[in-house]
Amino acid sequence: MSAQPPTPWARKTFGDTADTLVQTVPACLARAHDRARNGQQGVHTQTLEAYGHGLYAAQYEELAAGLENVAGATAVRLQGRTVVVIAEHVLYPIRYAKRDVPVTEARLRKAFGLRADLIRRHGPDSIQGTFDLGLEEPPEHEIHRDLERLPADLGLILIAYACNMAHGVMRLEWGTAELRQEDRYLIWHHHEPLAIPGP
Repeated sequence: MSAQPPTPWARKTFGDTADTLVQTVPACLARAHDRARNGQQGVHTQTLEAYGHGLYAAQYEELAAGLENVAGATAVRLQGRTVVVIAEHVLYPIRYAKRDVPVTEARLRKAFGLRADLIRRHGPDSIQGTFDLGLEEPPEHEIHRDLERLPADLGLILIAYACNMAHGVMRLEWGTAELRQEDRYLIWHHHEPLAIPGP
């Protein structure tokens, strides 16, 4: 696979580390898939639970290991998983689909919890219009306590990918998004593809 040069957005966001990130992030997720597939084949179950749980854990571990030596990288533990902060941005992986669909179809399972709170707190300012209907606002819920470990001014870069056991990583993009409360869809302010490593 030829080296993918960083885009202007990646260069602006990450500076000189963008060159390393555009190569390392895809390789990390490919290794996470390999580990999860090998685990599933090892347990020989009829369901794909081992693959799904393995991929969830391995995505964090592979990104943390692959990015630990990047200049300025800092590791932070969130809900028992290690995430990496680079250039004042949290890099957070999300497998948004098990089939080959566009990242614009990405949707969270829950409107609350660590992931949702992370996006609300560290994602971009909302571009959604708000309506004042004169109704009393529902009380705000408490944000996940682990987010107190992150400075409030950090940005968030979502690493969103579609992946399954049979085909591996089919789509991989990164960018910034906000969370639409009513249906849990991500509204992307910016997203762009990363090159997927070959088999």
